[in-house]
Amino acid sequence: MSVSASGYLRIGSTDVDAWMDFGTGVLGMMDAQREDTGGARFLRLDDHPFRFMVEPAEADGLIATGLEFPDEDAFIRTCEALVAHGAQHLVLIDSISPRRAPTAGRALEAKQMDAAEWAAYVTRFREICKMGVDHGLTVGIHAHAAGFMDFEPELERLLGEIPEDLLQICFDTGHHSYAGFDPIAFMEKWISRISYLHFKDIDPAVKADVIAKRTGFYDACGQGIFCNLGQGDVQFSEVKRILEDAQFEGWCTVEQDCDPTLDVSPIADAIANRSFLKSIGF
Repeated sequence: MSVSASGYLRIGSTDVDAWMDFGTGVLGMMDAQREDTGGARFLRLDDHPFRFMVEPAEADGLIATGLEFPDEDAFIRTCEALVAHGAQHLVLIDSISPRRAPTAGRALEAKQMDAAEWAAYVTRFREICKMGVDHGLTVGIHAHAAGFMDFEPELERLLGEIPEDLLQICFDTGHHSYAGFDPIAFMEKWISRISYLHFKDIDPAVKADVIAKRTGFYDACGQGIFCNLGQGDVQFSEVKRILEDAQFEGWCTVEQDCDPTLDVSPIADAIANRSFLKSIGF
């Protein structure tokens, strides 16, 4: 791929001030002196406005990486290379935000973008969608817990502002349930626009507990809110019916978010999930 540089890093930190001290005192970076309503701070290396964005988070880690292309032609060549290697889908996910992670699953408490932020957000999405479609990729939006594209009204608003020929849906059954909405009802309504699926299940007891206790996203994952398929509240027999009625021929990826620091067995989970899907006819 024709990537010329890493444009920026978004870093989640439990101690932003300590990260700033490390960046300026050890790495030799400069405090960019930028304002951010979410409490993020910024570090510069050169004449770029910033290279590191360090934001408050419940756990330390890399949130996102922005890659720079030297010019439009380089981006076109990269898209062509992806397609040449068999890529069919471009899935867009809004990154987890410290402004939204604390209220995952609680739509009424979640902070919202203001009018200017939303307008810029839609513009960016529309431009990315067009670039993907122009290169033969099917572009789908994945609503994801703890990001600014999470709850059903936000997703439907975006779908209303970007036309179907540019934007499809990568539908995640578990994240939709976690958000507090009915994945089956959504699929019934939007199946013609769903191009790709993530199969994921939600433990209803854990969900009720984390909502009642106002638990953030990362802690909820550690408590096992995403369970094996068939053990949660997503009715996969109905998911199967909707897909068959629509003669859906796309891909479905089985996912299970978990805390890798805990005693987990991805292989055992994968075997159990495959066994469950076979038992209901997939």
